[in-house]
Amino acid sequence: MSAIRLLVLGAVRRHGRAHGYQVRNDLEYWGAHEWSNAKPGSIYHALKQMAKQGVLLAHEVAPSTAGGPPRTEYELTDAGRAEYVRLLREALASYDQKLDVLSAAIGFMVDLPRAEAVALLRDRLGKLEAWRGSVTEHYVPEGGPGQLGHIGEIMNMWVHSADAEAGWTRGLIARIEGGAYVFAGEGEPFVGVLP
Repeated sequence: MSAIRLLVLGAVRRHGRAHGYQVRNDLEYWGAHEWSNAKPGSIYHALKQMAKQGVLLAHEVAPSTAGGPPRTEYELTDAGRAEYVRLLREALASYDQKLDVLSAAIGFMVDLPRAEAVALLRDRLGKLEAWRGSVTEHYVPEGGPGQLGHIGEIMNMWVHSADAEAGWTRGLIARIEGGAYVFAGEGEPFVGVLP
């Protein structure tokens, strides 16, 4: 899964209707240019591609105040809303996503009901534990990485990564169950977009 698709859909959704510069500014405000492939060219390309695919609806509005061509604003179509929720659910439940995809999902998790976000994170936790178990079938951490030569360090890294991600996921679940954040249907959420 591409983080840029989830990020762009989520940013447009937050505004209701947004032009490329707004989406770009929001993603930069969130630091996404540092932890994902959300660079200006990829943002504008994604907007145009998703409009061609019917996921976004493009509206040409008044010419740019800087004298350029008319500015295009985008909004999600029904297919776009469905795609956004599908990508968000998939990213929260997966254990093997790249960090940028998981980061995007965490940034938008409050668009789901609280119970659903917790269920998806528990699913992720189960998958992490199963994956760790599949690694330790071939590598026993108690024996140390040296038992498989320097290649054992790869499995050692995988086990430590799985343990760290599982610990973080358990903590996030506990915070959410403890009432942290405002989720869909609970009131006015923190939006975190630039005006």
